Amino acid sequence: MKNIVLVTGGARSGKSSYAEKLAKEEKAGVLYIATSIPFDDEMKDRVKKHKERRPSNWHTFEGYKNLKHVFYNEEIHFDTILLDCITIMVTNLMFDISGDNFDDLNAEAIDSMEKEILQEVADFLCEAEKSTKTVIIVTNEIGAGIVPEYKMARVFRDIAGRVNQYIASRAQSVHLVVCGIPIKIK
Repeated sequence: MKNIVLVTGGARSGKSSYAEKLAKEEKAGVLYIATSIPFDDEMKDRVKKHKERRPSNWHTFEGYKNLKHVFYNEEIHFDTILLDCITIMVTNLMFDISGDNFDDLNAEAIDSMEKEILQEVADFLCEAEKSTKTVIIVTNEIGAGIVPEYKMARVFRDIAGRVNQYIASRAQSVHLVVCGIPIKIK
């Protein structure tokens, strides 16, 4: 497997399970980056199921910003990083940057927010490219549906779509997962 691998697909398509399978094939230490903030019972249950499915010898880092620093953790040994998931990371960064008042954001503020999010992703990818570690990144393919009714959802869709394109352009391989079946597209 090459350095940066992007795994994308729709909700509940099996992309996280597939990414975990790829990480298990690496046979070395794995650092799992969990980007979610479990704020309700539904999300807490999803996080619980993800944790139960991961091997007990994997290390977990919970966070969604300044991720470039995980490459230099000297306390644990790992040769593979699995980041799950970019779209949740984008959501968290959007709220960090702008709060929840998206209806009042003008085009300049949205562009500034997108640049800040892309920089966060670029910083992580720069470290990934310098590293000898395999980096597996999970994301959601969200652009195949209808145009969202609310401004916040449209802004999210647009930023997440451009972030996905950016990661895919720098990844050595990209896999689309549909109905639990991975298809290598790059």
